[in-house]
Amino acid sequence: MPPSALDRLASLHVDFPLLFELTNAPVGRVSHCGVLEFVADEGLMYLPHWMMENLLLEEGDILLVKSASLAKATYVKLQPHTMDFLDISNPKAILEITLRSYSCLTVGDTIMVPYNDKKYYIDIVEAKPSPAVSVIETDCEVDFAPPLDYKEFEKPAPSLHSNKRPLEVEEELPRKIKFVPFSGSARRLDGELAAMPVSPLLKQNSDVGNETVASGSYTSRQQARKLGFGSNGNRQQAGKLMFGRMEIGPKIKQQ
Repeated sequence: MPPSALDRLASLHVDFPLLFELTNAPVGRVSHCGVLEFVADEGLMYLPHWMMENLLLEEGDILLVKSASLAKATYVKLQPHTMDFLDISNPKAILEITLRSYSCLTVGDTIMVPYNDKKYYIDIVEAKPSPAVSVIETDCEVDFAPPLDYKEFEKPAPSLHSNKRPLEVEEELPRKIKFVPFSGSARRLDGELAAMPVSPLLKQNSDVGNETVASGSYTSRQQARKLGFGSNGNRQQAGKLMFGRMEIGPKIKQQ
């Protein structure tokens, strides 16, 4: 700021530290700042580039400057623009060192934190006890909001084809009929029942996995006969192999 600004402030007996409210009236943007030196040319004021971006200012624009008295900050919530800021080994320590060069913070502003030749931009989301607070010699609690590029893990949507809950589906799984090999009754190639008894293991699997087939109903027994080689309701000639299903019905004599 120019030296004349210091003379004017001294005549008004303004309390230190010197803090100011900056207003860009055409766009309605307001921010706050301190002062580094009173050595600028008369009628001119020099601002950091990031502060000009917050106020939507261009070089040569008119800026309204007023002295301000701000309460000391007790709580500040910050939101990094990118997740890589959280990859820093100790982001709060880096932020504490960086904020020593700031006099005040305003909700809605974006500050820049340089670290390891990289610039990290952080939004001021919340401040207490007021939207604009002083951070000079104060014990302030700092909290972080999720970064702007953070994406939450999306859970897979439930299937729309079934109205049953997952627990109901799991309960029905054991009830489903399982395929058990060699679960039918043993027969010879001529259609007669085999004299050798069915293996106890196969019989047990048949009873557990396929209750309907092992129930001994007339329909299931007829079905088992149809699946045998060369066996059906009519006895076939012994010693003759038949592959495929035999049609049951009246025989038609060809001319």
